[in-house]
Amino acid sequence: MALTTFEKAVSKLRAFYRTHRRMPSFAELGELVGLRSKNSVSKLINKLCEHNIVAKDHTGRLVPRDLYGELKVLGTVEAGFPSAAEEQELDTLTLDDFLIENKEASFLLTVSGESMIDAGIQPGDLVIVERGRVAKNGDIVIAEVDEEWTMKYYRMHGPQVWLEPANKKFKPIYPKETLNIAAVVRGVVRKY
Repeated sequence: MALTTFEKAVSKLRAFYRTHRRMPSFAELGELVGLRSKNSVSKLINKLCEHNIVAKDHTGRLVPRDLYGELKVLGTVEAGFPSAAEEQELDTLTLDDFLIENKEASFLLTVSGESMIDAGIQPGDLVIVERGRVAKNGDIVIAEVDEEWTMKYYRMHGPQVWLEPANKKFKPIYPKETLNIAAVVRGVVRKY
């Protein structure tokens, strides 16, 4: 069965996103799918938006929405003692909807270092972070502390604020001058 022009465009868009880890500009999208006129690209973008594959952010740039489609939720699996299991489709879910609340304020960062391994965050993982969220005690945050960037637990007790690692090999960080919380970690993605 041959793919439609729209399906081919979606396939090329997915491949671009996988390779570049970003959405193409309007001009790049036109080049990608072989459209020369801005009007044709605009129509394609409108169709992609109608199908909830992409959206436009507040600046008009493309952001991914349901780029890879929905996955079936087939039930639960026991992580303790084995139990009888039945496959039954409970629902469908997109990973975007599950992992991201505010798409315009969210982005991914690749983790390096081992200071958060006891929180289940390993080097090479991707963390989904959200700007603009107020950090609460115990949140994992992306912070600029004394002009250096790090990811740690945000801790406070009375007026005292510090950043705590999730690895006993590392010491807590008490800001000497400045502490700016840039984002709060909302999820972790690991590919096996």
